[in-house]
Amino acid sequence: MRAPGPCAECGERGAARYRCPRCGTAYCSVPCCRSHRERCAPQPRREREREREAAGQSSPPDPAHGSWSLEDILGEEDEQDRVPLQKLKLLGESEELRDLLLNPHLRQLLFTLDQARDKSSLMRKLMQEPLFVEFADCCLSIVEPPEKENVLPE
Repeated sequence: MRAPGPCAECGERGAARYRCPRCGTAYCSVPCCRSHRERCAPQPRREREREREAAGQSSPPDPAHGSWSLEDILGEEDEQDRVPLQKLKLLGESEELRDLLLNPHLRQLLFTLDQARDKSSLMRKLMQEPLFVEFADCCLSIVEPPEKENVLPE
């Protein structure tokens, strides 16, 4: 994964680890998120399509008439958040994750999240649920293992 870019709110370099789910703006912290949220106004779809056409790019396919490609979904900025397939496959090999997924309550939470219209606000609520936090931490530890800090070489 690439290093994070500058925060769009405070300008701190290399700190923008989070993205606005509505417009994709990068920010570094809860205060910056709140500040951005007050002013966030994502471009309407038609306006984005007009800009793409003016730039000589074709508009994205309509999902009802064809499939979306990865390039249609992920922009250049989103690419840094993309998890390589190799690392995703590690999720399927984790016994700890399998054990967690045997829990019917966690499975119901995940099903509810998948079906939700406003996934962002539901995700905030779910992150207050200890079982869901344990699941998220488990996934992250597999996909992005913590770097070994303060380890002396042998």
